[in-house]
Amino acid sequence: MVTIEQIMSPRVVTVEMDDRISTAKEIFDNVPFHHLVVVDENNTISGILARTDLINAISPNLGTAAELTRDIETLNKRVHQVMAHGPITVNPSLDIQSASQLMLTKGITCFPVLQDDELVGIVSWRDLLGHYCGLKE
Repeated sequence: MVTIEQIMSPRVVTVEMDDRISTAKEIFDNVPFHHLVVVDENNTISGILARTDLINAISPNLGTAAELTRDIETLNKRVHQVMAHGPITVNPSLDIQSASQLMLTKGITCFPVLQDDELVGIVSWRDLLGHYCGLKE
């Protein structure tokens, strides 16, 4: 039985709820992954910010000839305004079939992985699919 611990990414990047969207954009512009874990002032997981959440939150005119001041101001939104709240978390010992079923039934794309209330990793649909296709061991 393959578990989440075997395929998860143990290095997780977090942002805070009151960080500006511009901070998240800068991170996403420089990394290959698609999810950031959002924590509150007590370092408790509060949400997930997906790259798609960011894309939907900012103006499509940014960086174009049509860019206006209001387009730039979309980068000043706070992460908590666009993140998915109340993420479902999983334990590293969960088997990947159960995780896949949960992901599909809940319509989500990743899980923060917690062990004893501590963030130890993240697993996304790409990790699961990579394993099923033999690309990730």
